[in-house]
Amino acid sequence: MTSAHRNNDGRIFYKECVSLANAGYDVYLVAQGQSVGENAKSRFGRMLKTTRKVYQRALEIDADIYHIHDPELLLYAKKLVLNGKHVIFDSHENYGAQILHKNYIPKFLRRITSQLYKIFEFSVLKYIDAIIVPCSFNGANIFEKIAKKTVYISNAPLLSQFYDKYQESEEPKESCVCYIGGLSHSRGITHLVRAVHRANAKLILAGKFSSRGYYKDIQNMPESKCIDYKGYVNPNEVVDIYKQSSIGMCTILNIGQYNTGDCFATKVYEYMSMGLPVILTDKPYARKILEEYNFGICVQPDNIEEITSAIRYLLDNPDVAMQMGQNGRRAILEKFNWEIEEKKLIALYEGLRKEEIR
Repeated sequence: MTSAHRNNDGRIFYKECVSLANAGYDVYLVAQGQSVGENAKSRFGRMLKTTRKVYQRALEIDADIYHIHDPELLLYAKKLVLNGKHVIFDSHENYGAQILHKNYIPKFLRRITSQLYKIFEFSVLKYIDAIIVPCSFNGANIFEKIAKKTVYISNAPLLSQFYDKYQESEEPKESCVCYIGGLSHSRGITHLVRAVHRANAKLILAGKFSSRGYYKDIQNMPESKCIDYKGYVNPNEVVDIYKQSSIGMCTILNIGQYNTGDCFATKVYEYMSMGLPVILTDKPYARKILEEYNFGICVQPDNIEEITSAIRYLLDNPDVAMQMGQNGRRAILEKFNWEIEEKKLIALYEGLRKEEIR
């Protein structure tokens, strides 16, 4: 069940739904589109109208297990439990912390809104069967005193999605780095543009800017001439960008919940799958994994000189960059792929199914 995500969402449909269907489950996805019509235009309209439509349609299916993907759908979680259903909440993020940095909420209301959400979340989650979360946060299970069961399932990529599409380049690549994803100041884009320009390289950006105003701010920067902006791209275009690039960038600023999770942003796994060395924000988890696999370089995300030096080092030492890229691919094959993560998902469902049989 999802009221906020598209019906072809990568994690929900292509990973979780497909994996469960392949494991023999009858799977129904209730989402915007054919199931409940198009989403309401406003955020609050979605929270009120779309969530109700999703719940009503899901209830008609009369499933054994209900897998919820959005916090607003928790409004109906207890009702499902009272109807004798197993309920799972897939918490994609630390929502309580995230609310503190939502621009659409006035600053003076964010803290109390965050606290109210946490109280609401606690009042619901203690009744449901399990919570799925991508990772621990700073080594802690944020649902430890709430959930009956917490399962960590990261958003690691399918091997077929990127890893299998890697081709070793016979021609030397141009001095090009890339970043694909949400484009905002907090994602480090302003600092990244300045660093890439200083490194005398090209920056391929793809994704959606956080606002029209921020897009104009980036365009007006004197360093913006280093940017090749692709806009919102499809999966095949993403692969092409990675093949053109020499380095993958993920220098997200230390703002709010960013960089507190003990995992990497999805884009980092994609870079690794495609054999790109990665420059990423310095944090304990990143240092730990780099000690094991040495697939990139950690930097302070607001230190332009440090980012510039890391870019130049990898561009000037292609053999080192290539080895880091291969190390990243090894890490994906051994540790960070959906084929590993799906086993945890199926084990959770199997446990609930056995309870149903008893």
